[in-house]
Amino acid sequence: MIKNLLLDLGGVMVTLDRNQAVARFQKMGIHDADKLLDPYKQAGLFLRLESGDFTRESFTEELNKVYGTNLTIEDVEYGLTGYFVRVDDEKFDYILHDLPKDIKVFCLSNTNPFATHAMEDTCFLSSRIPVRMHFEEMFLSYELGMCKPDPRIFRIILERAGIRAEETLFLDDGAANTLEARRQGFVTYKPDNGENWIPVVSRIIGKEA
Repeated sequence: MIKNLLLDLGGVMVTLDRNQAVARFQKMGIHDADKLLDPYKQAGLFLRLESGDFTRESFTEELNKVYGTNLTIEDVEYGLTGYFVRVDDEKFDYILHDLPKDIKVFCLSNTNPFATHAMEDTCFLSSRIPVRMHFEEMFLSYELGMCKPDPRIFRIILERAGIRAEETLFLDDGAANTLEARRQGFVTYKPDNGENWIPVVSRIIGKEA
């Protein structure tokens, strides 16, 4: 029986466009942005950012030091939020209003403090409900100090949330992430970036309930 829903953010709740983020950073002087930015797991400084090595301030300073730029925190946030090509409000509405009330919903995301700062804005969703209000708890890579598909991150979630893997449906658009989750005993579904997965989740929960 499925009792819990564990959702990625980028590609699942928000439709991503990596190319837009790359283009923004290249215009700002990060010449190798195409090598550093990825839909699922970043590289170089950006991986260290998602792994919790930097604050917004220290990352901006390091980026300027390495690339000889003069970027502000706002510039970097603009670059990283280039990923957000569409906020899928209907999915947030679904988990808040349409899921059975006994289903607990959690978030697991490889992300960074710039993206979460943008998502904390009450204008991020058309409902103006803060993103965090949609989840029992949000497990964010930069706060945990590790990124998916590190197997430790899944074990941390099970312990902190007090849930069982076999009772938890995990949605992530990264194949490596869903593969590791299955190894850990989770029920998984890998939607394509931006896919409307609501009918699939409703069917799985209906079959398992």
